[in-house]
Amino acid sequence: MNLASTLTASSFITIALLLGAIAKAAESNPPGLAPPTPDQVKDAFPKKADYSPYTSSNIPTRVYFGDTHLHTAFSMDAGAFGARLSPVDAYRFARGEEVTSNSGQQVKLSRPLDFLVVADHSDGMGFFPMIFGGDPTIMANAQGKKWHDMIHSGQGAEAALQIITGFGAGTLPEDIMPLPGTKSYADAWAKTIKAAEDANEPGRFTAFIGYEWTSNTGGNNLHRNVIYRDGADKASQMVPYTTMKPLGSDNPVDLWAWLEKYEQTTGGNVLAIAHNGNLSNGRMFPAVEAFGKKLTSNYAAERAKWERLYEVTQTKGTGEAHPYLSPNDEFADFELWDKGNLDGSVPKKPDMLQYEYAREGLKTGLKLAKTLGTNPYKFGLIGSSDAHTGLAAMAEDNFFGKTAPQEPSAERMKQTFFANKQTGVTVMDWEVAASGYAAVWATDNTREALFDAMERRETYATTGSRMIVRFFGGWTFKAEDAYDRLPAHIGYAKGVPMGGDLNNAAGSAAAPNFLVAALRDPLGANLDRIQVVKGWLDAKGQVREKVYDVVWSTPDTRRKGADGKLPAVGSTVDVARATYTNTIGATELITVWTDPEFDPKQAAFYYARVMEIPTPRWTAYDAARFGTEPLPGTRMTIQERGYTAPIWYTP
Repeated sequence: MNLASTLTASSFITIALLLGAIAKAAESNPPGLAPPTPDQVKDAFPKKADYSPYTSSNIPTRVYFGDTHLHTAFSMDAGAFGARLSPVDAYRFARGEEVTSNSGQQVKLSRPLDFLVVADHSDGMGFFPMIFGGDPTIMANAQGKKWHDMIHSGQGAEAALQIITGFGAGTLPEDIMPLPGTKSYADAWAKTIKAAEDANEPGRFTAFIGYEWTSNTGGNNLHRNVIYRDGADKASQMVPYTTMKPLGSDNPVDLWAWLEKYEQTTGGNVLAIAHNGNLSNGRMFPAVEAFGKKLTSNYAAERAKWERLYEVTQTKGTGEAHPYLSPNDEFADFELWDKGNLDGSVPKKPDMLQYEYAREGLKTGLKLAKTLGTNPYKFGLIGSSDAHTGLAAMAEDNFFGKTAPQEPSAERMKQTFFANKQTGVTVMDWEVAASGYAAVWATDNTREALFDAMERRETYATTGSRMIVRFFGGWTFKAEDAYDRLPAHIGYAKGVPMGGDLNNAAGSAAAPNFLVAALRDPLGANLDRIQVVKGWLDAKGQVREKVYDVVWSTPDTRRKGADGKLPAVGSTVDVARATYTNTIGATELITVWTDPEFDPKQAAFYYARVMEIPTPRWTAYDAARFGTEPLPGTRMTIQERGYTAPIWYTP
């Protein structure tokens, strides 16, 4: 039996702790001398009174991996593309059960998720089952009948794109759309809630109730996923908010008002998570005005209140940074979708980019806080899938695609995802990313504990790996803290975790320091390096950024060059066989880093980016598995990564 295949994340940590303790005990026994005695090993651990500090405290001791953004056949675009799985199926799969995929393949996660949000579109929720089933209302409408016939004749993808384009243009036939207040809509929402309630098992698996509010006017993506802390008793009191007028709105300000009304009406708790600013064509992180109105202090306060997280990576691209905006960041060019808006109706222009990417949004937030009194873009980072298959299957070696036609096959690498004939904007299926996961540090696997952790932004995003990452900021960390086998104990005692604020009430000129640690995914690739990304507001009121390599594998042989850059870790990838070896990189990395350019008068944020060594991309696995020859330009390797929520410093 392969030992690695039986290790869970918790058992991997236990082994790492034990090995670290033995190594610590061996410090007094240089190589070549006798191994440490049992008493020395025992003494390497803290004394009994301190060994389990978590038993009497409420700090998070586990990270939970999940997906806050999954669509099923209840979403009209997913259904038209070929999704046949329901919310019930989606939760079953996420819990670790085997299901039959939309293309008839048996599929099961090798490692179940800890939590899931089925976030079907609130606009037209349940619309596809009506079309597919030939509902009399649909068949009596010429456009509805046309879509029904297209789907049943194998033209579902074309129907899906027509529906998406019509939705963005506001031309969908409202007389056949299931709207809030109709029986069909109420039934779809009730089934969504029931699926989550039935799948939810506190302590073992969390099934959140949720939906996606899909502002897409003109094809410009301003989508938000709404997540409930609550159960059916509260979530069922109000139907989801939509964008269709007069019942709904495409303006996020109106969504925030609905969230406020929900909490006041029910006594519940909700939050909203924006995603895919890269497809908003310059509208996700406005700096001057939004929807024709100047940004105000109220706008900043409301956005900061409701949007505590941002989905930075998913199948439609990673939106952390862009090389046009960060030319000195050699890792900014990663899984980018930067050709146009969501439907390709408007090609991308360079001046749009600064309002689309998370790092720029964080920088803009520092500037707006100065003028508006509140930072509207003070968000933590998560990843999720946005898969429209009902399957949260984001592993590179068994990626089940963005939509049903992209489920594993010999043809999918060469297919076109969409092509806008008017503009020429084209996205190929190989450009779809196998990403990502939301990682949440919580005290328990329950709706309440996970939601509260999301609200305090103690989260990080990964592009598909289940690496374990800690990031703390403070003023009194010491270099030797990086040698402790319980870094979180020190981190919470001396500082604040990811998502927190550095407190410098005394006005000290001393620079803050950061304790950052990462442990590789026990079934994944070794680590290349950890970086700290800093953004700040300089003395002239201009936003700036810098990426620091703070700890890396093989430091004895890898040294920064004259340009300050760290050499690449190398690669063990055999693309033809879709394999790699963990003979380079490190199993874990940890350090204490102090900001060398700190100015106590300047507002700043810091987040950690953890890089793995190169591994085969899903396209390489497909080519090896099916014998498919990739198209020119197809990316065949990848460096998976994680992004923590920032820690902010405010003078």
